[in-house]
Amino acid sequence: MQHFPIFLDVADKAIVLSGGGEAAIAKLRLLLKTEAQIHVYAPHPAPEIEAWAAEARLTLTLRPLGAEDLSGATLVYAANEDTVEDARVAGMTTEAGILINVVDNLEASAFITPAIVDRDPVTVAIGTEGAAPVLARAIKRDLEERLPQSLGLLARLGKRFRSHADALPMGRIRRDFWSAFYFRSGPRAAASGREAINAALETELQAHLGAEARPGHVSFVGAGPGDPELLTLKARRALDEADVIIHDRLVPAEILELARREAIILEAGKEGFGPSTPQERINAMLVEHGHSGAQVVRLKSGDAVIFGRLEEEIGALDAAGIAHTTVPGITAASAAAAQIGRSLTARGRNSELRLITGHDVEGLAEQDWQALARPGAVTGIYMGKRAARFLQGRLLMHGASPETPVTIVESAGRPNSRVIPSRLCRLAEDMTAHSPSGPAVMLLGLAPSHETASVAARIETKLKEHA
Repeated sequence: MQHFPIFLDVADKAIVLSGGGEAAIAKLRLLLKTEAQIHVYAPHPAPEIEAWAAEARLTLTLRPLGAEDLSGATLVYAANEDTVEDARVAGMTTEAGILINVVDNLEASAFITPAIVDRDPVTVAIGTEGAAPVLARAIKRDLEERLPQSLGLLARLGKRFRSHADALPMGRIRRDFWSAFYFRSGPRAAASGREAINAALETELQAHLGAEARPGHVSFVGAGPGDPELLTLKARRALDEADVIIHDRLVPAEILELARREAIILEAGKEGFGPSTPQERINAMLVEHGHSGAQVVRLKSGDAVIFGRLEEEIGALDAAGIAHTTVPGITAASAAAAQIGRSLTARGRNSELRLITGHDVEGLAEQDWQALARPGAVTGIYMGKRAARFLQGRLLMHGASPETPVTIVESAGRPNSRVIPSRLCRLAEDMTAHSPSGPAVMLLGLAPSHETASVAARIETKLKEHA
């Protein structure tokens, strides 16, 4: 992030703009929405600017900007549409230690003005670091359509009511009060005007004054294979409401970013044959935060009910008397199969599907190898990178064809995903040669579709060329 987004208090502060043409008009349309004192310097201003000056909405000086005019300025805009004049203004402003924006010149600007959705006092700023203004405008248009005009009125009346809401205890009850107003009773009352909105605020306050804090609760949430767009709606809602999030090592930062900024985020990582947070410690963390009254999300990669030691954690909560729910997620095998254009089951090929782990708490995991080795069988193998040679040997020993297809999918469903087609006879060698660093699932009995395999081959060739 090159440009750090902030909201600057400009009430009664001086903002200086140099320029009088179309670029200046575009900036002034936005600046005139603020409570700043706007000073414009232009020898030949457009009629719109002269009209705004006549209405006393800004101060207009009919000459070029001088160094003496910068005294007391908070921000400066150079909108002369003249490279030489803009450079002169930028030099003076920088020397004076004042932030400047040079219109259509990102390199010469100390700050940029984002696209803005205005529902005063609710303001949404959209920036693309100057890289894609068209994209910013498209996002702005989408938000304009989705955010009702009444949102500003709700926020203004809510702001005036804040001192009354201070009667509620800090924390969950107060957040529940504002959530109920802004997302339920407030929007319903908005159609009837100010009095109805104020009545809704009073009603919600009385309801929450007598409310007891919600007891602690733990939601076991499946984060899916890592793509935030594959989260369920229920998972998104749980993350938004969580006070504490205890997450697996494989949950990506993009999903953790969806949490409230105030939420406590704790890692409880596990790694096969590597450093791990003891299960007893994870259980204790869940019980500790649940007893404190927190709304806890135990965020597990993939589906929480598959190889997530879920029942051990549920048992600890049951013993402590803490309520819990489970929100399923998309498991890695499903994401991997979708990525290679195949189905995990198919009529005439396999009427069953097995999901196994390459290792368990005691080491390499033994399986029903004869069932796994049958022709046509399909198996999703989790946590099997370091067990590839063991799996290969056991399957061949129990009669599996050496030509059985095995597809290794690294980081399934993520932008950096990689598909590695293989055969059982060379599985261990391919795993070593490609050495996937991200989480990988193996699909025993499935080869990528022809199109997927061709794409994977082209990507692999390019990777080798750049190596």
